[in-house]
Amino acid sequence: MFKHILMPTDGSDHSEKAIKRGIELAKLCGAKVTGIHVVPDYRLTISDDSSFDPALPGKMDNEARARAENFLAFVKKTAMAEGVPCDTIIATNSRPFDAIINTANERRCDLIVMTSRYRRGLASLIMGSEASRVLHRASIPVLVFRAVMSADHPDKQPP
Repeated sequence: MFKHILMPTDGSDHSEKAIKRGIELAKLCGAKVTGIHVVPDYRLTISDDSSFDPALPGKMDNEARARAENFLAFVKKTAMAEGVPCDTIIATNSRPFDAIINTANERRCDLIVMTSRYRRGLASLIMGSEASRVLHRASIPVLVFRAVMSADHPDKQPP
């Protein structure tokens, strides 16, 4: 069925749950997985104003890459525990959905497994959802695990 599954992660608990489920699916299909975390392009977000420390974008990028390595280590560890071949990538892009879709195309993935965070009100209008953007732009199937679960969902932790 599926041969190569791309799994974006933001390091959240919801993302980790989606990764666990995606790796279970990969094991069932005999597929390999690629974990991806997208780091913002800090050079684009900081102006050339002279009041900024010129080393700041580099420091921010290094910190973001360190976090990304930590997030992707979870993907590697989980895949290894299940005997699923795994690769990881840190992409840099100010639009994460573009990096996710481009990576899926470049690596010839045939499924994207990700989570969707639930946002309300103004935050939903302003920030939107990366999962929604990927879902509407990807040319391959996208399996989205919702962050909000019903009370009777099997993955729901008891209070």
